[in-house]
Amino acid sequence: MYHCAPVPVVVHNGRVWRAMEEYTGPTWGKFKAFMMSAPEQTDLLDASNWTSTNRIGPGPDWLNGTASAVLEGNAVVTPTGAITDILRVHQPDFNEYVAIMHVNSDGSEITFNPKSDFIRMPGGSKKFTIRWDAASKRYWSLVNWIPDAHQARAGRPDQVRNTLALASSGDLRSWTINSIVLYSEDVSNTGFQYVDWLFDGQDIVAAVRTAFPEADGTAAHNFHDANWLIFQRIKGFRKLKLQVAHANH
Repeated sequence: MYHCAPVPVVVHNGRVWRAMEEYTGPTWGKFKAFMMSAPEQTDLLDASNWTSTNRIGPGPDWLNGTASAVLEGNAVVTPTGAITDILRVHQPDFNEYVAIMHVNSDGSEITFNPKSDFIRMPGGSKKFTIRWDAASKRYWSLVNWIPDAHQARAGRPDQVRNTLALASSGDLRSWTINSIVLYSEDVSNTGFQYVDWLFDGQDIVAAVRTAFPEADGTAAHNFHDANWLIFQRIKGFRKLKLQVAHANH
């Protein structure tokens, strides 16, 4: 059984790259990460043209035993031209992490060092998409950042999705929050999540799976179960500074 999310497909060095996970069950979280790739100039509907790496799942020593799952990985090209799989990490620390797994050039092997390849990233315990922007020479993502004010009244970091923030990095290892795009004070029944997005000139355009009150004020079932789909345009994203933009209908 296999698992994935709306994350980038990357074309690099003549190959098409796509991060995936194998679900090994029987309980949630039993995912093993791997990378699939195929030559760019080939029939992508022919399974024999695809190469898959080995699978890597959480070890008992990962983050002192607190990292119980890695999932929803992104194929990302590093500043040195290497392919990586950058994954959401399920763990209880509000200073969230991602896992960076390294893929060899022919797509046959993936490796991970738990001592050096867990990186702090805001929103790292929820699904995110990372893309490179040549104009700013930075990587960008829309993440469910957790402001300090919400940490004290939230149960687990992966369940706090009431803030959608624009974040960027020059090296994939040090991240900055550039702006808050959508925000609600309601943690329990609001979520701006599972975002996928594209660059559109000076803007970013995004589709946001959203749990938010109905027009009559009725709350969503919970933060996770969406009742809206939002199209969001972030104008002049490269120039934005940290500020709050409240959600509305």
